[in-house]
Amino acid sequence: MNKSELVASMAEKSGLTKADAERAYKSFVETVTDTLESGDQVTLIGFGTFLVRDRSARVGRNPRTGEAIQIKASKNPAFKAGKALKDAVN
Repeated sequence: MNKSELVASMAEKSGLTKADAERAYKSFVETVTDTLESGDQVTLIGFGTFLVRDRSARVGRNPRTGEAIQIKASKNPAFKAGKALKDAVN
């Protein structure tokens, strides 16, 4: 499912227009992004948690030359599925 299919499904299930569903989708994504940027997490009980995970610096290898390279530490967004979502999928 891509973004337009998701927006269409949201509109159909909620009774909103596609334009309203698009605005709701954009505001959800923006809110989650802003929250993660500030270092907090977003928890939706039953669905899951959006959070930021720290990756430490490490040594990697250039696959072409085999040379060791230093990979910088970084922060990566992550999603941890909640129990209800896991149960629905399984």
